Order: sequence, then structure tokens, then C-alpha cells
Amino acid sequence: MSHELAETYACMPTTERGRGILISGDSKSNSILYTNSRSVVIMNLLNPLQVSVYGDHAYPVTVARFSPNGEWIASADVSGTVRIWGTRNDFVLKKEFRVLSGRIDDLQWSPDGLRIVACGDGKGKSLVRAFMWDSGTNVGEFDGHSRRVLSCAYKPTRPFRIVTCGEDFLVNFYEGPPFRFKSSHRDHSNFVNCVRYSPDGSKFISVSSDKKGIIFDGKSGEKIGELSSEGAHTGSIYAVSWSPDGKQLLTVSADKSAKVWDISEDNNGKVKKTLTSPGSGGVEDMLVGCLWLNDYLVTVSLGGTISIFLASDLDKAPTMFSGHMKNVSSLTILRSNPRVLLSSSYDGLIVKWIQGIGYSGKLQRKDNSQIKCLAAAEEEIVTSGFDNKIWRVSLHGDQCGDAEAIDIGNQPKDLSVALLSPEFALVSIDSGVVMLRGTKVVSTINLGFAVTASAVSPDGSEAIIGGQDGKLHIYSISGDTLVEETVLEKHRGAITAIHYSPDVSMFASGDANREVIVWDHASWEVKLKNMLYHTARVNSLAWSPDSRRISTGSLDTCVIIYEIDQPVSSRITIKGAHLGGVYGLTFTDEYTLVSSGEDAFIRVWRITPP
Repeated sequence: MSHELAETYACMPTTERGRGILISGDSKSNSILYTNSRSVVIMNLLNPLQVSVYGDHAYPVTVARFSPNGEWIASADVSGTVRIWGTRNDFVLKKEFRVLSGRIDDLQWSPDGLRIVACGDGKGKSLVRAFMWDSGTNVGEFDGHSRRVLSCAYKPTRPFRIVTCGEDFLVNFYEGPPFRFKSSHRDHSNFVNCVRYSPDGSKFISVSSDKKGIIFDGKSGEKIGELSSEGAHTGSIYAVSWSPDGKQLLTVSADKSAKVWDISEDNNGKVKKTLTSPGSGGVEDMLVGCLWLNDYLVTVSLGGTISIFLASDLDKAPTMFSGHMKNVSSLTILRSNPRVLLSSSYDGLIVKWIQGIGYSGKLQRKDNSQIKCLAAAEEEIVTSGFDNKIWRVSLHGDQCGDAEAIDIGNQPKDLSVALLSPEFALVSIDSGVVMLRGTKVVSTINLGFAVTASAVSPDGSEAIIGGQDGKLHIYSISGDTLVEETVLEKHRGAITAIHYSPDVSMFASGDANREVIVWDHASWEVKLKNMLYHTARVNSLAWSPDSRRISTGSLDTCVIIYEIDQPVSSRITIKGAHLGGVYGLTFTDEYTLVSSGEDAFIRVWRITPP
């Protein structure tokens, strides 16, 4: 068997309330760059399923930019490190420098691609540095800021200049190279969030949380104009981007709108169009990032929705897509239509995906509580969170109907639904299990050992419960009680996952000590053993619909697929499937496997039969 990556559903940029994010792009390839945790994501705007990811930073990445020729990317992280790597050939690392002693918030290449300026937070005076990208040598001294520097810009034409702005309300102007402090502007009365040069270098603009945008001469640094207060933003302006011809601007704000401005000959700006995206109007619709790339106007909301407007047709509704921003811990398919996937992350987001298309919407629930486990029956999803409640939510297309909460009085550990009679659900808690029929708790059973995982058979007649001690206890379910049938002892670590095969002839179990075992259901003998190829805890298991393949996902970032009738040596290993570990797995057909993980990505793998 062999495998290939068929589709990637990307994570969204990491956002933070009250702060802008800086996304960037490459006009030649129509690609945008953004960051989420330790990943730098390169996405093609024409086809959001065309995504590649760089995951070699040791700390969360904050900003990334293409070099002027598009051959290199410089990315920076919260430790103050900048890495410079090639956009081709497996992202070969060219250089790595420790630039600041704290987090880097923005960086910019010089137009000749020889120098980089970076700014952010640091101890002492060093909040901005410019250096040669091949040697790391400093090119100048940047005095004049006393607090975190949020943004910097490099003048794209000679004579070269650098401008910076930050939390001390200042916009500072430097001449060089080597760069020296020239002047400082105190026109803003709040954090200055973003500063950008026009493409021809004749002017630059700063935007601030005081809702103002101020335009300066690019060569002398003098103030020459500002954005009109007529029709202006009513909230903090977080980011700004120039049109390719330098005659217009795009701004985004906490007031949940984006605005396109015409910049007149006298260097003042007036609103040409206010862009709003359809949304619930909640906090998550605040806009925190933007980019004007060729004909595309890209905005990013706090809740992680990317909207793409066309500059040539501003009245046209935007193309919108979204995804997860945090670890995707559960994946499930709708059995009525296996092409439809539901995924959930612990922050309470449930996203619907359609294979071949990608993002298809967020499920709007009336109660956005956190989610630990997610199961789907025919027209219903069952979730458990951290609030001692199990939720049953009916599904109507993209919308969730009424939700009913069942308080089980304990923190749920694991949740499984009997697929043939979905009103029956088994929830494991620390000391035992809770049985639900519909929205009623029919019994809470103390089992006398520490429970870590559980599974119920599709017809609801049997339960397998795994313990901290690595033992599997098999119970038959009669009425609302459990009758112990046998105890299986083979695992050497706490049980982390249990799954019946679709034909119920087998079941599989995985443990925290990296081992997976497939058992024969009739005889309770081991059917497939020595499945010891992970190097860390097994988080998830999935069976193919014909019960002939089993796949395992682990904290070690790998997915392994075994053929049940073949020796374990013929397995397929997908290395580095998800940065930080694999948490969700499901097969959508005999040879298509979907995985999700800590990196907030979802990937669809095609397996080629031997």
C-alpha cells in the first residue's frame, strides 16, 4: 500500500482580542501567508485547498513575509527568532537569527532583498533591529521607542527609510542605511497598530486604536494628510494595506467593517466603500487583519473567517471560508452522506466540510460551550464538554436545531453512541460510567477502578471499558445494568481509545504506552499484535467501512495504517501528519482516511491498494 495527501483543510490565523494581525502575500503567485501556533501557512487565494505549511519553528510564529523576488520567506516567532527559508525544495532553511529578546510583531524586507527590519517586544532598548539577511550584521541604531513596537515598514524606493510605530503612541522615522533616528510624530492618542509604505514609496500611512489614519511624506517623514472623519471607523483600526497603484487603501477595524479609501492628490483619504461580511454581528466578527493583493481584498475576523472581495467589483458578495484555530480533537462523518465531515475543537467550534469542496460552514449552536468529545448519529450530534453536561443537538442541514443538555454530575471522559439505536449513549467518568437513553440518565455505575476510555457496541448490547491500569473490562448490557463478562490484560499503559470494527467481528484498543491491539470479538483472543510503531501515546483509532484496515493516530505526529489480514510489517506510516500530534481519525470510504490534530488542520489521505 502507498498513500498520498489528497486535500488539506487549513487552520485559520491565530487572533487575539484587542490586537491586529499582519498577513502578507506574494502578488506573483496570488498566495497569502499567515500564522497559527507553530505553523506558517501558505494559501493560494484562487484555490484555498492548495495549502502548504512550514512547521519548523520551536515557538509560536507571529509574522511571515515573502522576499521581494518571492523566492524566500522570513518568519518570526515569540522568542525573537527569525528564520529565512526557501519557498521551494522542501522549505530548505537558509539562516536563523535571534533578533530581539522578546516577541517579534512585524518584519519587512528591503526592496533589494538584502536587509530585514524586525520589531516587537524586548528587554531594554532593543525593540527594533535591521540586519543583513545573509550575515545578521546590524545596519543602524533604532532609538526612540519606550514600549512594544507593533509594526515597521521599509521604504520600497531609494533613498531608503524605515518607519516604526507602537504602544507608546509614536510613529518614528529613520534615515539610512546605516539607519539613524530622524524624527518622531505624536499625532496619535492611542496604540499605533500598523504602518505601511505606498508601493512607489512616496508616502506612508499609520493607523491607530484612536480610529485615525495619518499620511506622511515618504522621504521627509512630514505629516501631509489624513483619513477623513466622514464615514470613518467607529472602532480601533487594526491594519491597513495599499492598493497596487497606491491610489487607494484598505483598512479593517474593531467596528466589524472594512473600508476602501480613495487617496486624493492632496493626500487626504475619503471613504469609497464600506465592506461588511454577513455574520452574527458578535465579537468574533471584529476585523483584525487585511491585505490588498492584486485584485483581491482579503480581510480576517477575530473568529477566524477569511473574506475575499474583488477590487474590480466591490458590490459582489465576498467569498468566505473559515476553519479551526485550535486543536481539532474530534472528527466524525454523517453516515447518511460520508462526504460530509464534522470536526470540533475544544473552544466549542463545530465545522462542516464537504470532501472535494472544503469548508461548508460552522454549525451555529445556541450554546457555544466547550467541546471535548463529539459523536454523530443520523440527524443528531452528541457532544460533551468540561461543564459536566452532555448535549444532544438536532441537525437540520447547516443549522443546529434545539439542544438539550443532560447534567451527569461528573466530568465526562469519553462518549460513545450505539449507532443502531442512537438514543442510547455511554459516557465514561473517572470512577465508572453513566448510561443515557434519550435525555435521561438511566444509571450511574461505579466500577471500582479508574476509567480512561469506553466504547459501546452498535446494537447497544455490550460495552468495553478501559482503565488506567491497562485492563479492558467487557460487560454485557442488560436493561440499565452492566454484567462483567471478562477482563483482557495485554496493555502496559492506560487505555486511551477503544473502537469496534464496523462488522463487529473485532475491536481495537490503544494505550498511553504507544501500543495498539486488535482483538477477535468472538474468542477475545489477540488478532493482530506487535503494533508498536508509534513512539508516544495513541490518541485515536479508526476502522475502514469494510473492517479490513485500521488506522492509528498518535502524539508522535504520525498516522499508521495496518491491513488486518497482512503482517504488521506491510503497514503505511504517514510521518508528521499533524504538528503537535494526531487527535482525530475517520475513514470516509475503504481507501480514504481523514485526520486532524493539534495544528488545527484537517487532511484527507488517499490510500492506494497493494
